[in-house]
Amino acid sequence: MVDLESEVPPLPPRYRFRDLLLGDQGWQNDDRVQVEFYMNENTFKERLKLFFIKNQRSSLRIRLFNFSLKLLSCLLYIIRVLLENPSQGNEWSHIFWVNRSLPLWGLQVSVALISLFETILLGYLSYKGNIWEQILRIPFILEIINAVPFIISIFWPSLRNLFVPVFLNCWLAKHALENMINDLHRAIQRTQSAMFNQVLILISTLLCLIFTCICGIQHLERIGKKLNLFDSLYFCIVTFSTVGFGDVTPETWSSKLFVVAMICVALVVLPIQFEQLAYLWMERQKSGGNYSRHRAQTEKHVVLCVSSLKIDLLMDFLNEFYAHPRLQDYYVVILCPTEMDVQVRRVLQIPMWSQRVIYLQGSALKDQDLLRAKMDDAEACFILSSRCEVDRTSSDHQTILRAWAVKDFAPNCPLYVQILKPENKFHIKFADHVVCEEEFKYAMLALNCICPATSTLITLLVHTSRGQEGQQSPEQWQKMYGRCSGNEVYHIVLEESTFFAEYEGKSFTYASFHAHKKFGVCLIGVRREDNKNILLNPGPRYIMNATDICFYINITKEENSAFKNQDQQRRSNVPRSFYHGPSRLPVHSIIASMGTVAIDLQDTSCRSTSGPTLSLPTEGSKEIRRPSIAPVLEVADTSSIQTCDLLSDQSEDETTADEEISSNLEYAKGYPPYSPYIGSSPTFCHLLHEKVPFCCLRLDKSCQHNYYEDAKAYGFKNKLIIVAAETAGNGLYNFIVPLRAYYRPKKELNPIVLLLDNPPDMHFLDAICWFPMVYYMVGSIDNLDDLLRCGVTFAANMVVVDKESTMSAEEDYMADAKTIVNVQTLFRLFSSLSIITELTHPANMRFMQFRAKDCYSLALSKLEKKEREKGSNLAFMFRLPFAAGRVFSISMLDTLLYQSFVKDYMISITRLLLGLDTTPGSGFLCSMKITEDDLWIRTYARLYQKLCSSTGDVPIGIYRTESQKLATSESQISISVEEWEDTKDSKEQSHHRSNHRNSTSSDQSDHPLLRRKSMQWARRLSRKGPKHSGKTAEKITQQRLNLYRRSERQELAELVKNRMKHLGLSTVGYDEMNDHQSTLSYILINPSPDTRLELNDVVYLIRPDPLAYLPNSEPSRKNSICNAVAQDSREETQL
Repeated sequence: MVDLESEVPPLPPRYRFRDLLLGDQGWQNDDRVQVEFYMNENTFKERLKLFFIKNQRSSLRIRLFNFSLKLLSCLLYIIRVLLENPSQGNEWSHIFWVNRSLPLWGLQVSVALISLFETILLGYLSYKGNIWEQILRIPFILEIINAVPFIISIFWPSLRNLFVPVFLNCWLAKHALENMINDLHRAIQRTQSAMFNQVLILISTLLCLIFTCICGIQHLERIGKKLNLFDSLYFCIVTFSTVGFGDVTPETWSSKLFVVAMICVALVVLPIQFEQLAYLWMERQKSGGNYSRHRAQTEKHVVLCVSSLKIDLLMDFLNEFYAHPRLQDYYVVILCPTEMDVQVRRVLQIPMWSQRVIYLQGSALKDQDLLRAKMDDAEACFILSSRCEVDRTSSDHQTILRAWAVKDFAPNCPLYVQILKPENKFHIKFADHVVCEEEFKYAMLALNCICPATSTLITLLVHTSRGQEGQQSPEQWQKMYGRCSGNEVYHIVLEESTFFAEYEGKSFTYASFHAHKKFGVCLIGVRREDNKNILLNPGPRYIMNATDICFYINITKEENSAFKNQDQQRRSNVPRSFYHGPSRLPVHSIIASMGTVAIDLQDTSCRSTSGPTLSLPTEGSKEIRRPSIAPVLEVADTSSIQTCDLLSDQSEDETTADEEISSNLEYAKGYPPYSPYIGSSPTFCHLLHEKVPFCCLRLDKSCQHNYYEDAKAYGFKNKLIIVAAETAGNGLYNFIVPLRAYYRPKKELNPIVLLLDNPPDMHFLDAICWFPMVYYMVGSIDNLDDLLRCGVTFAANMVVVDKESTMSAEEDYMADAKTIVNVQTLFRLFSSLSIITELTHPANMRFMQFRAKDCYSLALSKLEKKEREKGSNLAFMFRLPFAAGRVFSISMLDTLLYQSFVKDYMISITRLLLGLDTTPGSGFLCSMKITEDDLWIRTYARLYQKLCSSTGDVPIGIYRTESQKLATSESQISISVEEWEDTKDSKEQSHHRSNHRNSTSSDQSDHPLLRRKSMQWARRLSRKGPKHSGKTAEKITQQRLNLYRRSERQELAELVKNRMKHLGLSTVGYDEMNDHQSTLSYILINPSPDTRLELNDVVYLIRPDPLAYLPNSEPSRKNSICNAVAQDSREETQL
């Protein structure tokens, strides 16, 4: 080893640090040789080739010079023809000899010498071993014909007047122009479209043909009519245009032969050029061309990147994007790798969209296509995933690559990305706005189980609407429902607001209540100027600042509102009353056709709580004490807040000491110790002290820890929530978390049963084993035995998730076929079961709970068509399953991503409402049911005051359930929908609706079957008298149909009971006669203050965060339990 090191020579002197300081003295004696390296071969030929051919800029200059020489030679020929005096006679010598002046001859000789030298030099540099290939090229032959005679005339003066067809240089000029354009494209590093090149070639070919014909006819007619250049031009144009006037014709046989040859050439060359141009035009139509740089710099545009563009996706995007007034001047550039669909092409040809939408066929992974779309100048880029693919993970991977490519190409372009699976979300954290489909879907389906129709509530909030849907319907509930659906979330700075400026320095609940009372707007959240977090209902202790950004729900934003004082209202001579029926809409809820609201500034002076409008109705002479509602305080009182139920768990307050001890031993509150994917927001939940063994999570199989094999054996106190899914994906974790959140009372926790087609993996089981009362079972909703084992007979809700394997079908809308039929079977077998279904296509929701001969459903179908013809974005909103929140499509939430371009806070607010994010101090969405004990409150305004003054809750809407009309009213409805102008039918329907609603608080509302029989008996009494035979036959048919339905229902009940007996299950919980088909439900978002409360109304509330009022030691006490159980599994979540 030492010997090897001794053989290593020392460093040369010039590389020593000592020599660097003292100077290099001995490098001259070094025997090393300096070597120079060249990028190209260092020969004279290679240097010339580099200058004339390889270098783009120098080659471009050479070709431009060559092009100029050819044009100069053609110009000199024209000058020679114009200066020549036509000689008399018909001798053939006039064809071969011309009169050429000496200066003109000198110029032509100079041009010929330069051209010939350049041609020989370029031929030498392009020589590749075959000299005949260089000589027989058409450009070289033309150069020889046009240059060699002039060079010979230098040595033989008698040949100076020899005719030389110099006009053929136009073809050499065309060839030089094509090469020059190619070099120009290479020099500026820019790919020009082939369309431009082809058009240039076609035009130059036409010009060369015409110029050659003009010069040839003029020269050959020197022995004939002696035509000038203008006459020759006239003849060529008339001939090539196939007009042929005949006033100018060639006389000599040579000119005639030349014309025939030129026509043959034109017939061969021009069709080929036109065919290539047409082909390129068709290809350009498919690819979409380019979005010009000039337009990108002078106009605003956004880019939509999709893997495949469907007509539904396109129309949803365009309708939502252009619904905002300030986006009317924007352009939409669609970048899609597939060819444009026929339906999409038909839509984009509509003038309204053809001037705004530009379709480019290309990939977001290619910088050339991103340059075509001018991505670096775009205002935003929307990247959407293809949810119809079978492999959704692969679709997410494509979306991630697109997002990376756009971020690399245009770092400053805002990104709006849609991702499907939550485990892929952390790859695109750099995006400005991200919507994870499965996160939102499962959280929304979970809230549907505890807050009915949450999916409909969120869908209506994120859609842009003017609230005009259903206003011409004869149904009163459709008018109210359609009007309230126009409410959206807006924002404004408090000091700039007319709504909220007067509440500076006052509590949040005080501002929310009085703003709703005065203006009809619902204040739901705020954000500090120095904080990015939005707080939903921060509670009565939050004091409003002048710089706070207020978020409120209203028909339109404040900037589009016109305010009307109380005095002006009195001068208008319009009679006013406090209440005109159960659904009267006030002035401040009416929106004009152009989106401007006239808001009534009502009197906000303090009124006596025992006034006539708030008193309870008296029954006979019995005196009842009138309850009073405490006023909402401007500044929160600490003592009053502590008496509220914000902090305490109602279930804990109502339990005995023994139950409380056992409950505390069973459950704890803390953060889940294990998350199935990276990027999930931590949520404070009810947890177990110790995780459940995986064998105990299986509902239908016993183990060494328990012997239960079906849901009935567990003896649950609350009804089940069953989720039917294909696989246990990570998104299903977001279904469990909202149902186990810390603010849910322990007594109200529903057991969760996951009915899975495929067994879950250990990774998922490790995440759910910490939650109480969460089980799974391998089975399918296709199998009745599996449904009965998982406890469908005593389940509160059945959630049917769309299967990934069925999302793709040959016919797009058939992707939901299996889900729809399965749910219809469930609906027929278990009519009392509340089924919540997810569909791929919103258009298929009309098949949910389908009844072919139901007149009311047919009337709603006609109403939907009417609304769609009017251009409504929510034409499906009147379908009973959607209005009741029993059907949902995740594609309806695509508008959330589109709307975030204008309202960047919408995604954050939606995540807070769904419980996906938990911000300290921010409230949560919950609900309360109006019982008979609450009817003394009477109106929505008094309920608002009651909640704000007692618990600090802020109501945002009502979920109302009514009895559905039967045969007689159904026929009237269908007639009225067809004839919108029939005011008589409309009045009758409104009167019947008012009487019907006023009776909903009676005892019969709890017994729909008795109520239906009583109404049929009343109609039979009213129908006494002369009747038509047609009505009698219709009545008999209806009775037979009812009898058939009853027999079919009994047959289905017997089938279910027999299967339950076969499985050893008790049939006590199966209620075959409870039928919910005669009810309809709908949502009223931010109803007017004077809206009458009805029995069984469900009120949506935003409740303050209970942890915001706890002492500092309280969270640490609760977190200590979670920290203890999290130690053993914390390492598994590390990357």
